[in-house]
Amino acid sequence: MRMRPTVAVTFLTAALSASVLPATAHAADTAVADQTTFSNVVVNGGKDLVLGLTTRKTVTITWTARDPEGVAASWAYLWHGPNTDDADGILPLYPPVGTCVVSAADPTTSTCKVSFAVDAARDFDHNALAGAWKVLAGAQDTTDDWTETDVTGTASFKRSAKVTVNASPEPVKKGRTITVTGKLTRANWESGTYTGYQSRPVQLQFRKKGSSVYTTLKTVSSGVGGKLKTTTKAKSDGYFRFVFTGTGTTGPSTAAGDFVDVR
Repeated sequence: MRMRPTVAVTFLTAALSASVLPATAHAADTAVADQTTFSNVVVNGGKDLVLGLTTRKTVTITWTARDPEGVAASWAYLWHGPNTDDADGILPLYPPVGTCVVSAADPTTSTCKVSFAVDAARDFDHNALAGAWKVLAGAQDTTDDWTETDVTGTASFKRSAKVTVNASPEPVKKGRTITVTGKLTRANWESGTYTGYQSRPVQLQFRKKGSSVYTTLKTVSSGVGGKLKTTTKAKSDGYFRFVFTGTGTTGPSTAAGDFVDVR
């Protein structure tokens, strides 16, 4: 965390918009008793952000800023990388000042919000950007001192996944073997295509005709190119599907059920 004098509040928006902020974001300085503190930082309502190849989303960051002198302005943005000086991703690129509301019960505390657009095709050009991002929050108090804290919260951006399923033969005699095949792929932001996701656990589930509940039969591992293949015995009419629960860098996906008529 750090503090330093800054320009008047009326120039803050222009100053922030005219530069790429990580150039001024450094390691924390010694804590000062009267500096601004940040809490209750939430990105996207606490939910993961799953992006395909052309996904567009509006992302909202909310936070609480508190300063003994009162908060004149506050801002927050997302960054990815080893530190803010070497960040390989910043969202939004030109962070605006947040909209803040001063607490009626406590004039030293403000609740703030900022929303911005994320475009996968524009903002995510390499796959290493998937995973945890950090939230930098900053504020300017009413005496024109400012504080920035490099890490006040986190957000998770994930690559969208797709999984398919096909159960055969159809129809099949009771007790015979059913072969279930499919494929697990995920968005490749570098190639602009969905490519196979190998060596990942995928659940084979079955729902009996007339029921609304799926039961997990087994877990299989995706092979080369994300291919899925397994067998099971035909017991009754119903639907087979593959379910991928996701990873730290890839969102979940569930295939539509494939019906098999057992005679």
